[in-house]
Amino acid sequence: MDKEFERKCYELAYLIFPDVHETVDDLEVKYPVRRLKKDACVTRFAPSPTGFLHTGALFTTLVDKILAKQSEGIFFLRIEDTDRKREVEGSVKLFTDELKAFGLLPDEGVISETKEEGYYGPYTQSKRENIYKICAKHLIEKGLAYPCFCTPEMLQKTHEAQEKSKVIPGYYGVYAKCRNISIDESIERVKNGEKFILRFRSQGSHLRKTSFIDGARGKIEIAENDQDVVLIKADGLPTYHFAHVCDDHFMRTTHVVRGEEWIPSTPIHIELFNAMGFEVPTYIHVPLILVKEGNSKRKLSKRKDKEAAVSYFIKAGYPKDAVIEYLYTILNSDYEMWRNKNKEASRDEFTFKLNKMSSAGSLLDMMKLNDISKEIISHMSSKEVLDNVLNWAKQYDKELYELINKDYDYSLKVFGLERDNAKKIRKDIIKWEDIRENFFYFFNELFNKDINENGYNFEYNEKITKDIVKNVINAYKESYNNNHTKDEWFDNMKEQAQKLGFCTDMKLYKQNPEEYVGSTADFAKIIRVAITNRHNSPDIYSIMQLLGKKETINRFEQVILSFK
Repeated sequence: MDKEFERKCYELAYLIFPDVHETVDDLEVKYPVRRLKKDACVTRFAPSPTGFLHTGALFTTLVDKILAKQSEGIFFLRIEDTDRKREVEGSVKLFTDELKAFGLLPDEGVISETKEEGYYGPYTQSKRENIYKICAKHLIEKGLAYPCFCTPEMLQKTHEAQEKSKVIPGYYGVYAKCRNISIDESIERVKNGEKFILRFRSQGSHLRKTSFIDGARGKIEIAENDQDVVLIKADGLPTYHFAHVCDDHFMRTTHVVRGEEWIPSTPIHIELFNAMGFEVPTYIHVPLILVKEGNSKRKLSKRKDKEAAVSYFIKAGYPKDAVIEYLYTILNSDYEMWRNKNKEASRDEFTFKLNKMSSAGSLLDMMKLNDISKEIISHMSSKEVLDNVLNWAKQYDKELYELINKDYDYSLKVFGLERDNAKKIRKDIIKWEDIRENFFYFFNELFNKDINENGYNFEYNEKITKDIVKNVINAYKESYNNNHTKDEWFDNMKEQAQKLGFCTDMKLYKQNPEEYVGSTADFAKIIRVAITNRHNSPDIYSIMQLLGKKETINRFEQVILSFK
């Protein structure tokens, strides 16, 4: 760059940014290299506050957190709010609350809607405008950025012409109309008050290849960037491309973890880092999370899939441990093998390896998540279950919360039924919202509501008619003794069944089913439905003991009244 052109570049830079007096060197002093151990990873989650937290973002954040923790580094949260038109109020609170719910709060950065911590802030892009101006001014001074006076209408016409000619769309080559305007003309037009945006002067060509080493995928070869991308928009704020480079350099990010959809943009970012004279961080492009649709797979969609929102898992009441455990299984290909050998170990003992990440999309397997969740809940004590349910229901099911919190000791017995000290582990709960469906009959208000809305769930046939059901309930009600031991209770049930024509010997019943009204199992099912209005439940003897004699008899009488 000759001296005269260099002088005019400085003149243009100061004309555009007259109030910017700091330099990039000043920023290097203000935001020094972090004093961390060698090879420590500095990672970040950098969402735009445009709505809900995506499940794919939770997956990416987990990688960020693990890399930082495993290497004794730093994980921080940055809010990228430069696209004001798409901003959704309350998003930042949502992000921090949901990350906290899964134990993924950052070490520094945006800690809550109103709080930032750390020496490399501000951690909200709209508060970093001066930093972007300093960096943009630096590029103008080097002749690597220029004002573009093209109007939106002009750009639209160019785009239509490119589509018609079937060429690569964008602002490059002959289509970059303001790139070759002389610097004198640029200065004059800025002085005249013409509106402009600031563009990068790319030195690349899409006809040439460049390559970079992806932290998870290895060497990736891709066309060079030749686009004169926008650096600073008309509103004075940076584009994602430019802000990413400035922020990740001066926040001293070492590893940029993001979705694989950003691979095509990496040449732009590498060129911008090089143009600024900054060290390029390690890029790690994680696979997309996919779902099955018919015989094919597609990307998990905000619009189509409720599971795309992290809030779905929170509102449904999946234990955070289950969700994180499941994500680990798609994080590293050898995790499940490790877990099978280390069933009681903390996940922190597992060594995460970037080269064990899949480069193909990861299929969201809800059945697998449900199995993991059931397994985790099945090993909880009744108190752990109850306390988790109360925490969840307080926010998402107020009626259930009031009912189970009304008598804590009773609820503890409900959730301890066949759980504490059981020979056989119960696996009937997948998530906390299942509690209402699985345990409603322990609470009179919910039980009566179910009967009123759905009626009794008896299964009638040619043998087991309404009269038979009525006779069973009447006979059993009269003989029921709350003081019976379980063996005495069962003997009494068999006796009443036999009196009414039910067979008490299953082997005999199978040989001659036509000679009996039904089996003892059929008799017990009628009692079960009368007490729970469900065909499947924990041990019916234990349920009646917990309900107590008064309520048990009351439920039998309700059934009898329903036949009148």
